[in-house]
Amino acid sequence: MTSAPPPPSPPRAPRDLPAEAVLFDCDGVLVDSDASVVAAWSRWSREEGLDPDAVVPQVHGRRAADTVEALVAAPGRAAARERIDRYEIDAAADVTAVPGAVALTAALPPGRWAVVTSGTRALATARLAAAGVAAPAVVVTADDVQAGKPAPDGYRLAAQRLGVDVSRCVVVEDAASGVAAARAVGVAAVVGVGERALATDADVVVRDLREASVAGGADLRVAADRLR
Repeated sequence: MTSAPPPPSPPRAPRDLPAEAVLFDCDGVLVDSDASVVAAWSRWSREEGLDPDAVVPQVHGRRAADTVEALVAAPGRAAARERIDRYEIDAAADVTAVPGAVALTAALPPGRWAVVTSGTRALATARLAAAGVAAPAVVVTADDVQAGKPAPDGYRLAAQRLGVDVSRCVVVEDAASGVAAARAVGVAAVVGVGERALATDADVVVRDLREASVAGGADLRVAADRLR
């Protein structure tokens, strides 16, 4: 006898995430920089005598300085860091906005959102400009913290600069290290973006920012038709 198929899962409802502020990662969340990251880090890896296929997966959501420190002996680190910073900025002109990023950030009230990135200030500025995403008043970069993601320093500092309680913030991330940083600082919720975020414990995961909207103030509404 053939067993009956299981009943279909009930449809998901849109989910509202109350927030006083929204803290966005940059790469993979607001800007699609994956191709430029692969190009820059592959070039750098070959010059260092390293396998790009082993290096590139290590760099997402991580400060370049931390990656260089892990892969290059101390005498060569300064020069290696200077090269990768230059290669990434050279490739920044090729990045585009993640779908929905421009509309979502424009809909948020000024002073109620920030960018927290593992990139340098020069790199974040170049990538946001190339993607057409207007930078907010608060942008926390690798230059502003002693410890990068997964340490919570960047998200804590962004909330302080906005003048809001970090526990009332929603973080939007794509990488495991960024989600871990958000969890460590105790934010209200984490929205994951893209397939990479399915490997994290983000509360919800959207394909891109077209599936998120402003419900009111800084509150986010996440569509029913999402990845998770």
